[in-house]
This record gives sequence, structure tokens and C-alpha cells, in this order.
Amino acid sequence: MRILFLGDIVGRPGRTAVKKHLASIRADVGADLILANAENASGGLGLSAEGAKELLNAGLDVLTSGNHIWKFKDMPSYMGRESRLIRPANYPPGLPGQGMFVLRKEGLPPVAVLNLLGRTFMPPVDCPFRVADALLTQVDTEAPDVKIRLVDFHAEATSEKAALGWHLDGRVSAVLGTHTHVQTADARLLKQGTAFITDLGMSGPIDSCLGMNVAPILRKFLTAAPERFEVADGPVALCGALLDIDDTSGQAQSIAAWRFDAD
Repeated sequence: MRILFLGDIVGRPGRTAVKKHLASIRADVGADLILANAENASGGLGLSAEGAKELLNAGLDVLTSGNHIWKFKDMPSYMGRESRLIRPANYPPGLPGQGMFVLRKEGLPPVAVLNLLGRTFMPPVDCPFRVADALLTQVDTEAPDVKIRLVDFHAEATSEKAALGWHLDGRVSAVLGTHTHVQTADARLLKQGTAFITDLGMSGPIDSCLGMNVAPILRKFLTAAPERFEVADGPVALCGALLDIDDTSGQAQSIAAWRFDAD
């Protein structure tokens, strides 16, 4: 099974590129599924219900998120209705939505998608390592036929991302880091068959600081005064990772960093 997982979609430029190119990308790379982190797809920070609908209607199979998912007021109620959009599972209990979704698409083996949030340099949440263990036990018990298991770990620290990769090695198909918007050069297969990359990168404007206009960010660094950040214009690149996974064992066969320069 071939899966493309896109890193953080940033603002309208990222959404527009996805809508324009997703069908041709799917055909060109031969992807059975395409997933994406949509954490920053609305205004560069957060995700609105309308933005989520736009991306799902464009053909993305599942959307993951992160620490900005609650910014828009319409998101909690929308997330309660749309199971293809998930939020980090290690938020405290009682919040809308879910942190895991099992995608059962006709003609394809089922795929479990897990979303977790890091704790280092991030808002305080429950332990992602223990929550991952609990979710995998749930899959083993309730859906043992689901062998392909993907983890979006939305985290700041590279050490925490690497640690979760090793913690889950052999128990999931892939651990894919998001949040830092810079694609890393360490895509690899771990010893027990789990694909890993520290960060998928972002899907957004490339002449920017992490997708945002450069000038306000430079002023903030130079003056330490507050600035309003806005999504940058200009050329867009979609970044992520392309995975080949054995649908019988759930083990990854390959992972490669992936980039598409949109026109």
C-alpha cells in the first residue's frame, strides 16, 4: 500500500495548492491514500470548519491536527460530526472529537491514524507515550484486522519525536513528526519495521518564515515588540513523506521525504 502524508498545510496558499494538484499528485505517485496535517490551514494558525470541509472535499482522506486546533469557535462542534478530522488523543478527557480514526476505504485494507501532541516546549497535556500504548491496545482488541497504523506526532523537540519513534518501533507502520514546518533529512526505517521522519515539513509558501510573511518576524526578532503575523504570498511547495507499507504485516517497506513545487 502506498501512502502520501503531507506536512502542515499553511493558510489559503497551501489549501489552494492542495485543491489544484491533489488529483494529479495521487495519479503521479500512485498513492492509495493521501493524508495531511491541517493544523494551520486557516489563516496560518488553526483550522476552521470551512477550511476542513474544503480540504476533505479536495480529496484528502484524513486530516490530523495539533495544538492550534481549538482556535476557531466552529471547530469543536464540527469535529464532533466529522470523524475524518482528528485531534491529538492526549488532550485531557472530555473534549470533542477523537484522537484516532480507522479509515475503511472500499478496495483498500483498513488504516488506523493516530494523532498525538508532544509535551516538551508545548502546552501541558497527558503523556503521549502512554496514550499511544492505550490506543494501540484498543486497536488490538477492537480492530485486530487493522495492521497499518500511522502516527502523526505533533511535537516541538526532535528528541521527543525520536523517542516516540523508538518506543513504537515494530508496533506501528510509521511515526511522522509535524509542527516545526521544516522537512528533515532523516527519513528511515527503524529496526523493527517502523518508518520514521522527524518532521514532514510544511505545505505552504516557501519565501517565508515557516509560511508567514518575513518582515513582521524580522521586526519581532530585532525589536522584541509584538507583531501580527500573516500568511506569505508567492510560490508554494507541498512537503511530506511517501510510504510503502506491507498491508499484511503492517511493516513499512520504504519511506522517502517528498516535495512538490506547485505552480
